[in-house]
Amino acid sequence: MLSKNDIKNIKSLEQKKFRTEKGLFIAEGHKTVLELIGKFSCTLLAATQDWLDGHKNIQAERIEAVTADELKRASLLQNPQDVLAVFRIPKNDINLADTALNNLVLALDDVQDPGNLGTIIRLADWFGIKDVFCSKGTADIYNPKAVQATMGALARVKVHYTDLKQSIKELPDNVPVYGTFLEGEIIYDARLSANGVIIMGNEGNGITPEIKQSVTHKLYIPNWPQGAPTSESLNVAIATAIVCSEFRRR
Repeated sequence: MLSKNDIKNIKSLEQKKFRTEKGLFIAEGHKTVLELIGKFSCTLLAATQDWLDGHKNIQAERIEAVTADELKRASLLQNPQDVLAVFRIPKNDINLADTALNNLVLALDDVQDPGNLGTIIRLADWFGIKDVFCSKGTADIYNPKAVQATMGALARVKVHYTDLKQSIKELPDNVPVYGTFLEGEIIYDARLSANGVIIMGNEGNGITPEIKQSVTHKLYIPNWPQGAPTSESLNVAIATAIVCSEFRRR
């Protein structure tokens, strides 16, 4: 059973200031919770008795059997599922330069929509990218909408918040930095490496001028047929999918 105070605390995690203050985030739904439960420290798991009966090996500091009505009152979803869980926010402290020296990493420059952010983390997981570095202006990955959009990929992809401009400046000269621009080289013709940093920019403004200066390889995703009237731009998550796919295809 969940108390009124339990429900109040769960609901508070919709706001970043309380997530930061408490060091906690919420995840909901069968798939997401099962993906995260073994990778993050779970402080509370609330689920229907039927769900708990089907998952007897679940480990959490506190497990509560709840009714569908209780779950609805605690949930942040319009249509709650059978389970929700509260997890501790991990401390991921990895240096961009060290990671990008031997691996392909994503860097997000002020991506502000939680749904886009969560989808990008899911894409990173699909394409085997283990670390995503975010500017301080990027949406919070522990926003419930972002967590939901990852569909559990957060269990395998580490997300780091950093001074992105400074971190990119500190990269060794032999680490390539890629970014998408209208004036870039067509991605299908460009030489792409197995390591380096792929920067994806803000939904409306693209990559910021300060970080643009550090991009060593400008890429362009052409429309088809080239030169035909078309949409102004691609959604950042869709563009990320195309770019990551082309890198891995090589």
